[in-house]
Amino acid sequence: MAEERIQKIMSEQGLCSRRAAEQIIAEGRVKVNGHPAKVGDKMDPNRDVLHVDDERIYIQKNQQLYYLALYKPRGYVTTASDELGRKTVMELVSDIPARLYPVGRLDKDSEGLLLMTNDGAFAQAVTHPSGGISKLYCVTVQPRADESQILKMSSGVVLDDGTKTMPCAINVVTDEPGRTVMEMTLKEGKNREIRRMCEAVGLEVVRLKRNAEGVVKLGMLKPGTYRELTKAEINGLRAAAAKGRAQTRSATLQSKAAERRPRGPVGQGAKRGERNAPAKRRK
Repeated sequence: MAEERIQKIMSEQGLCSRRAAEQIIAEGRVKVNGHPAKVGDKMDPNRDVLHVDDERIYIQKNQQLYYLALYKPRGYVTTASDELGRKTVMELVSDIPARLYPVGRLDKDSEGLLLMTNDGAFAQAVTHPSGGISKLYCVTVQPRADESQILKMSSGVVLDDGTKTMPCAINVVTDEPGRTVMEMTLKEGKNREIRRMCEAVGLEVVRLKRNAEGVVKLGMLKPGTYRELTKAEINGLRAAAAKGRAQTRSATLQSKAAERRPRGPVGQGAKRGERNAPAKRRK
């Protein structure tokens, strides 16, 4: 069998996402045949021996793939394990006979829809920054949000690290003294992005719930329960991710083409008045 990149194998075996695998490899926690691996190294899954954190990983062929929609309750962290002993989302899917991992994240104090899978390629496509899969949140803030604060967030605000958020759609659901409930639709996934956006305009998030991700809706799921995604939902997420990547590539190509265009007046060396003169015909 041909050699494959180690991070790809780790992802396909359900250990983590491909980007997380690259980080784990960079931290020196991965060995192949007893030798430390580097990001970009390859291995033969049929011959080579893989260790992660000194634990041998037995590579399974043709494993069953799982795609779940989980209602993550507040109080659970979105990691495979937690060194502080906090409850993790893995406890909620412990009856699944496969090594799953979260697709994206929700912070400890947030709740709602969280996708989980052991399909590394699927997770990579859905979470890739160029994917642009929209996510719908119900956000309760205090004090009451005024029009200028909502406009700033929807237009994009500068966060505490100096980065600016992409424009987003905001719909006010409840507007009353002391609090505002909003529906916010985002296409990017910066760490704790909504909380930081609200902080940037002087608002505090008191409840944050993700209700949808692309075509997948939270629906009637109860906190701590899950369901399997339908084929239509899986295909819908893949299609949205592919469309987002295509749009990103197109925008990149257009930007590069614009940079290559000559600047300044056309025919700068021609005499004034002759620049647009028609060419003389040969006799």
